[in-house]
Amino acid sequence: MPLITGLAVTAASPLTRAIHILGAGAVRGLKRLGRAIKNRHSAAMLARLDDRMLADIGITRSDLRDAYSEPLWHDPTDVLAQRAREHRRSRRQAVFECSTDTSGISHRPSADRPAQYLI
Repeated sequence: MPLITGLAVTAASPLTRAIHILGAGAVRGLKRLGRAIKNRHSAAMLARLDDRMLADIGITRSDLRDAYSEPLWHDPTDVLAQRAREHRRSRRQAVFECSTDTSGISHRPSADRPAQYLI
């Protein structure tokens, strides 16, 4: 009898591990879905801000639309963070290009742009 019991425990061990791995994956997926829904609610509060406030954060109204066009289980804040980084990078590049311009023409930003674009 001990041989059959030992065999049953050995055979059950990979099955138990597989169930444990699947369960852990399901828990991770549910946590990710919950975080995405929570962040979607937080991003909805951004939609209530005016365009000037969104520009201060570093995003635009179209960035919000793009973030909400993702499927429900995707986190919209990932898209918003990526867009904010892209906007920052392009502003820095524009400032750098203006500072290295040797044509002698003074480049001044327009007065209707928020002050953060000067950085």
